Amino acid sequence: MNVPDDDPAQPVLVVGGGFSGTLLAINLTRLGVPVVLFERDEAALAKGLAFGTRRPEHLLNVRASNMSAFPDDPGHFLRWMGYADEEQANRFVPRLAYGQYLRELLIASLGSAHNRLTIAAQHVVDLVETAGGVEAVLATGARVSGLAGVLALGNFPPRLPAICADLPSPLACANPWHPDALAGLAPDAPLLLLGTGLTAIDLIASLDKAGHHGPIVALSRRGLISRSHLAAGPVPKPVPAPAARGSALLHAVRLRAEQVGWRLAIDELRPHTQALWRAHSIAAQARFLRHLRPWWDVHRHRLAPQIAARINDLRGQGRVTFVAGRLIDIQTRGDRAVIRWRLRGRDTIVQWEAARVVNCIGPEGDIRDAEQPLLRALLARGTIRPDPHRLGIDVDPQWRVCNQQGAPATCMYAVGPLTRGSVWEINAVPDIRRQVWALARQLAGAIAPVKRLP
Repeated sequence: MNVPDDDPAQPVLVVGGGFSGTLLAINLTRLGVPVVLFERDEAALAKGLAFGTRRPEHLLNVRASNMSAFPDDPGHFLRWMGYADEEQANRFVPRLAYGQYLRELLIASLGSAHNRLTIAAQHVVDLVETAGGVEAVLATGARVSGLAGVLALGNFPPRLPAICADLPSPLACANPWHPDALAGLAPDAPLLLLGTGLTAIDLIASLDKAGHHGPIVALSRRGLISRSHLAAGPVPKPVPAPAARGSALLHAVRLRAEQVGWRLAIDELRPHTQALWRAHSIAAQARFLRHLRPWWDVHRHRLAPQIAARINDLRGQGRVTFVAGRLIDIQTRGDRAVIRWRLRGRDTIVQWEAARVVNCIGPEGDIRDAEQPLLRALLARGTIRPDPHRLGIDVDPQWRVCNQQGAPATCMYAVGPLTRGSVWEINAVPDIRRQVWALARQLAGAIAPVKRLP
């Protein structure tokens, strides 16, 4: 591939053109930094998994007022949507609309970047640090040099639990986002969803929209489902970072929730969550993940009110059941899966038959199991390592990847969900936009000749 050679500065090489990579590229080009954005899947460009849905019933779980792509322009998305009043600002818009917003931002950047932005539909199989920066190795054998390299690979595809490994397709579906995940299902077919989080909610919404009326069981160890947003909630005012740690911090948050309500108590933590995570030891973080993560997730990542209301209706009709339990056996009987699970806290074993078992547990996080040749090459060479919790790639506070010995790279970075283990809260748009905004300015500062574009 050819990179424009009319600029004295080498480009930043961004690998991955989903939300994180696209927004980083946009921020860099706004600062006048040349960029090569690698994304081999054109359908995922500027959208990724989260905003690549084509289903209008899949809504954002953040209000429109907090969905600007730029932290220095909080009203940007509202203006793009044409929203001007408070009622509109409180809406939860379809995720496909946000995907279109991102794509238009990328197109606008292409038009104004004066050949500084290159989008390459190429497969990067290795990224190597050199004396002058980095070099991307493509599947074609070609090499592209850059000032720095950024891994923005998003979430890894989910995998079925081992207990389901012998179920044939389409009886078992590992990836709920696959176009054929629900293909061929009869309207009255019984389903088992493994997981009760936001992915399961999306799947239930799609089934409901398609006219499915068969029984759906969503199973997880605790059976928890996300709480609902208020139709119009109070905007949290800035508060100092909590001084407490560990169980004392948990007690302080619970006390605050009694005073102002649990939603506002959680929202007040948002500006401090990453710093609080880093202030705790690895052992304390592990205790949080083991004991509190499910409760944090259902309070922190909420449902749009209209989605929550519809889920409650379906539960009231007996069409959807959320169960707390542990799978103990799955076998095949004809065209059905026979599933047995033990109810949480009880010895009772339930047996149920499903026409399809769909994995809604969530994306894979352990990079040691990733199938991407790029990650395999970086791991084999010791350039990267998993974070201590096996949630992604280990990075330092400047988002530089850490090698096998824990030393940060000179000019290789990671952004987005890959960095979850180091900061915990890095899935939602407000968190990622701050991350890439800061990294773009950090990288721009390393390129003295470059001036900000008008």
